[in-house]
Amino acid sequence: MMAETGRKRAAVVVLGDIGRSPRMQYHSLSLANQAGMEVDIVANGGSDPHLLLRENPSIHIHEMKSVQLTGISKISGALALLLKASIQFEKHFGRMADGAFCVTKAMRHELDQNWGINATVLYDQSPEFFHPASLTEKHELFSRLGDSICSAMGNDDCISVEKEMKNMNTTVFTSSIDGEVFLKPNRPALVVSSTSWTPDEDFSILLEAALMYDRRVAATLGEEDSMDERQLWIDMKNGKQFVYPRLLFIITGKGPDKKKYEEQIKRLKLRRVAFRTMWLASEDYPLLLGSADLGVSLHTSSSGLDLPMKVVDMFGCGLPVCAASFSCIDELVKTNSNGLLFSASSELADELMMLFKGFPEECNDLKSLKAGALNTGSSSKWSTEWERCALPLVNQVIGRNAC
Repeated sequence: MMAETGRKRAAVVVLGDIGRSPRMQYHSLSLANQAGMEVDIVANGGSDPHLLLRENPSIHIHEMKSVQLTGISKISGALALLLKASIQFEKHFGRMADGAFCVTKAMRHELDQNWGINATVLYDQSPEFFHPASLTEKHELFSRLGDSICSAMGNDDCISVEKEMKNMNTTVFTSSIDGEVFLKPNRPALVVSSTSWTPDEDFSILLEAALMYDRRVAATLGEEDSMDERQLWIDMKNGKQFVYPRLLFIITGKGPDKKKYEEQIKRLKLRRVAFRTMWLASEDYPLLLGSADLGVSLHTSSSGLDLPMKVVDMFGCGLPVCAASFSCIDELVKTNSNGLLFSASSELADELMMLFKGFPEECNDLKSLKAGALNTGSSSKWSTEWERCALPLVNQVIGRNAC
């Protein structure tokens, strides 16, 4: 379709919240900026998309009324039959498409063998605004998030004791002296995970692993259960260092099970671990990943055929990842190169103990994975992958339909 400007026009239809659909946001930006098209996004509302979309004059967002379906297993009667019939509908009309993309080789094989669709593999890559954060960016981010970071979810914890700091030049992680920013040697390790808070991602695995880390460190250091925890926290805040650091888990995302797990977190009695749940602006999320020490992915693909976009973004920021293992995750996470895999909470706890021993200076295993993640993230970005794999097919389809 030709727009009034004389540019070709593309429609991007998203059956979901466009603000929580990064892949579709990136496709829209590429269609506008790399294919030179006017782009109409038709999607549910809910969350703001990235500023680059909102300010792009060639991208037009049209909100449609949201229809929430909670999964075919919970729907009975005629609606369930309709949903099952839609699979056949999708198979039939999918074969009629001029072209198709998929995100893994495993998915390409499935589409070819069982759907009769010849798809092009377009691996997810992070866009350019996902990158390691500079010291100044880290300090500014932690200053903005200071109140949230220092506010315990229940009783006081090893991080909330820092709220007593009054110096505006100091955060939990950084200090600014005469305009120069330093990472504090006694800072906690920052672990980030993004979750949809649904049964597709078993958050209890992370809670159990964090509890195991906390108990194992206490046992390794020979600490008594009756010790004065608040004095320990004050000592750590004032610079006392141990072979294993405090861990701060920042969990981002929205979803139906969030409140349930927040209540579980409040009931945990943790000495060296703290949790915070946040929903960040789309511009701050890349900065958080670029400021963290480790990422955790709990995603286990229901189909076993797709890969977690969050891990791609973490690699784009040079952030190594501990990821839940499933059938095709090894197309993305390379064990002992850019990350580690786990199948149970005990395995994740083992990895936390191994990676953070000697943090921040003597954690060589973590530093090695970080170098590998940085190499993975810098080897290709979204725009180069899209231009190599997607743009030729888009131009081919446009040319074919113009004849």
